[in-house]
Amino acid sequence: MNTIMTNNTITLSGKVVSQPVFSHEVFGEKFYEVSLSVKRLSGMEDVLPISVSEHLLGEYLAEGNDVTIKGQFRSYNKIIGDRSKLMLTVFARDVMPFDEDLNPNMMELTGYICKQPIYRTTPFNREICDLLIAVNRQYNKSDYIPCIVWGRNARFAGNLSVGEHISVVGRVQSRNYQKRLDDDTVVTRTAYEVSVSKITVLKESAAADN
Repeated sequence: MNTIMTNNTITLSGKVVSQPVFSHEVFGEKFYEVSLSVKRLSGMEDVLPISVSEHLLGEYLAEGNDVTIKGQFRSYNKIIGDRSKLMLTVFARDVMPFDEDLNPNMMELTGYICKQPIYRTTPFNREICDLLIAVNRQYNKSDYIPCIVWGRNARFAGNLSVGEHISVVGRVQSRNYQKRLDDDTVVTRTAYEVSVSKITVLKESAAADN
């Protein structure tokens, strides 16, 4: 199987919580955005952006429906004023009726560390490491996916180097944060990232698991 198609896979099962809104058109094919609410084991919900072709809209993606979506987690740069902002979305390749037997939020990535890992501890002494992974896509493009690693996996990830070839397994999560603008107003924004449960260095025999 084409590794470009298997190095970035995601399966989500949840409830559609918005109407499809037109996003853009590529070579005559229209794409729409919807929001999907995916429950965590804790009962909290991640509300994730889904990009879907008009050919896949069908009956399943009506607001309020429970669906299962398979696809890829992708990034693109959006120009806002004089700045470029990294945007993230789930690109749907298949939309189907809700499958309760599947893990509702499963993400697998294979790529290269493209920024020095940032290891830190929280005020409650929880260990965290931030990674940015470049994942190859067709037509010489790459997706840049932010990941967050916890616990002893964070210590392991903090010792990795830029350029290392790694594989991660986890889930995509949404996180609200406060941002202060140039005019001192504070706005709430949403970040998306992969919460990593397993990380493996592919060119070595080193691995870490929860």
